[in-house]
Amino acid sequence: MTTAAVVPPTGAAPVDLARGFLTGGVIGAAAAAFVVGCVLGRVPLIAAGPVLLAAYALLFRLAGAPRRAREGSLAPLTALALIDARELRKGEETDVPVRFDLTVAPDRAPAFRIRITQDVHVSELTDYRVGTVLVVRYPPERPWLVRIVKRPTPAWEERAAGAVLEPAPGPIVVAERQDGCAWSLTTLLGVLLGAAAVVLPLRAELFGNETGTPAGQPVPVSTSSTSTTTSTTTSTVTVLSSATGTVTFGPGRSVLDRGVLREAVESLTGSGDGRQALTVVVREQLLTVVFAPDGAGASAFDPRSLPLDRVPALVEEARTTLGVDAPHGWQLSAERLSGALTIRIGVAGAGGSASLEADARGVVVRRSPAR
Repeated sequence: MTTAAVVPPTGAAPVDLARGFLTGGVIGAAAAAFVVGCVLGRVPLIAAGPVLLAAYALLFRLAGAPRRAREGSLAPLTALALIDARELRKGEETDVPVRFDLTVAPDRAPAFRIRITQDVHVSELTDYRVGTVLVVRYPPERPWLVRIVKRPTPAWEERAAGAVLEPAPGPIVVAERQDGCAWSLTTLLGVLLGAAAVVLPLRAELFGNETGTPAGQPVPVSTSSTSTTTSTTTSTVTVLSSATGTVTFGPGRSVLDRGVLREAVESLTGSGDGRQALTVVVREQLLTVVFAPDGAGASAFDPRSLPLDRVPALVEEARTTLGVDAPHGWQLSAERLSGALTIRIGVAGAGGSASLEADARGVVVRRSPAR
């Protein structure tokens, strides 16, 4: 059997890095505009966030239209493939991610070996045993984008039933693209710069709004509404103002320690003053609460109502079950912008990024594993 060398793109190309940086900048600017608009009570800023995201999504789609049209003009190739090996990935959904090692044998081209991951319904796993010949389809110019055809035409189904294929020699090609840390770092840099581009020009109004002093006027120390409490025993710093609250933990203490997160939330919200929040963000040693202004309505929620005791388990599940290799960071964000309280935990690592979402009770409702 003659084999072909299939070389998929590896790593993040400069265009991908630029696209990630631009996407991060738009996300950071849109989120910052929405939060700052809520804090300052400016409707145009609040509306600017969703409008910016929608405009960027439309522009992104229009920019990719020529490429999609070019690829759409080429009919995908159909071929037979042999399952050399398979491995079920972790998952609790009806569709289970399965990693396949395939020998693909096109009719008029050399065979090649490829490793892909594709979701398979649990009731159909018996149809994908090692040694089974099945039908696959892939773009002519990008053979590494092989997908298994679950419902082939009768003619191809008959060919697969009577075909006998042997595993192709040579190394197997991994189709999953590994962008590494470069893409994550450039995207994060874009988020930070995008947020800074919105916050920095309005910092005087933000600080003036927090302290009750007109913008441009010196802030008297005796009337400042920002208070800072420092515990020397645990290196914990709490900064509380009318707009935001932050708790920072020093070395040796984490929000995932038993009872620490609930204690931190109560230190910002008090035991019974009913302060509502727009957003709660949690990292390993940092808690940030963006408080809701008057009239925030259904978007506001009580931070103490979050399933705080479930957070360590949710973070552990996100780090270990979503396919992120060597996870090096995580972030939890809770908000109620769409009506229902949503808790989202994102994880980044050498193998990319992934996330899961949970409801107000801490029950996982959606997973987005690493690709």
